[in-house]
Amino acid sequence: MAVELAKKEESLSNRFMNAVVKEFSGSVGEVALTNFQRRLAQNYFIAVDQALVKAEQKRQMKKSNKDPLAVTWSNIDMQQLALDVVACARVGLDPAQPNQVSPVPYKDNNKGKYVIVFIDGYWGIELKGCKYGLDIPDSVTVELVYQNDHFKPIKKDANNKVESYEFDVQNPFDRGELAGGFYYHSFNENPTKNRLVVMTLKDILKRKPQYAAAEFWGGEKTIWKDGKPAGKEKVEGWYEHMCWKTIYRAAYRDITIDSQKIDDDYLRLKKQEELFGDRELEAEIEAEANGPVIDIEYAEAEEVVTDGEPEPETNEKPPKTEQKAPGKEQNGQQSIDGPGF
Repeated sequence: MAVELAKKEESLSNRFMNAVVKEFSGSVGEVALTNFQRRLAQNYFIAVDQALVKAEQKRQMKKSNKDPLAVTWSNIDMQQLALDVVACARVGLDPAQPNQVSPVPYKDNNKGKYVIVFIDGYWGIELKGCKYGLDIPDSVTVELVYQNDHFKPIKKDANNKVESYEFDVQNPFDRGELAGGFYYHSFNENPTKNRLVVMTLKDILKRKPQYAAAEFWGGEKTIWKDGKPAGKEKVEGWYEHMCWKTIYRAAYRDITIDSQKIDDDYLRLKKQEELFGDRELEAEIEAEANGPVIDIEYAEAEEVVTDGEPEPETNEKPPKTEQKAPGKEQNGQQSIDGPGF
């Protein structure tokens, strides 16, 4: 039995690797994968395999509305997966590194198969911002500000050529309630380009996913017993760190993309973001990295390159989707390994 299982796993990994090698060869010429590229491909196989196992466990635990299609490798759109893995790998995103990129299985009802969506973590957003940025800051400062801190923004005006700020933590052991935060782009050679963006707590919470996990943002969590809700419990979560991560994401999304650096890999990843909308998926990534399966039906979307926060008021044309809201139809048996900071 163990031998048969080993052969099965080997065939799965070989099938995946062959598909990735084919896409690499078709896009960059008939060349062998470098050791780094091969290692990345192996990391993607492991990450996707873990995502499928967790998603299938959740499917099996459902008492009702269980999708008849098993979340297994045989039901994956391998061609799309290979294309997306190649794009992520060439950008440099490594799923084995924390907070870079995470796979989420989705059901494509048009194809009758599952697709794997790769969602950037906040370090992945930083990596892409630095790789494709037009005017990359020499340093990016991200800070939370509390009521007892001294914070004074210094805006650029006729008497002050450089935008800056004063920030002093006057009592590190009693900083008071969280009031907001800021990020600061600084340029060594040309400090007149330095930029300060202040975010109130209201600004931060506007970017909080609608179905944010209580394990991370704090709040009430449903207690499940035998697949049924059995009350609520208060969870402290990691509220302050999640607010800091929200500002961090905004800081690197605020780097203007250089149109001359845009390549097919960037376009493919950007198109995937627009098709599935990563704002709500961030909640799933935070909760358990490789979250539950969500049934969707989407139409083809144009490749549109935009920049900035994926807020609802953007000019994106969302695809026609039919989604089960993350966290609404779950059995609550979440696997939490910690915040992965």
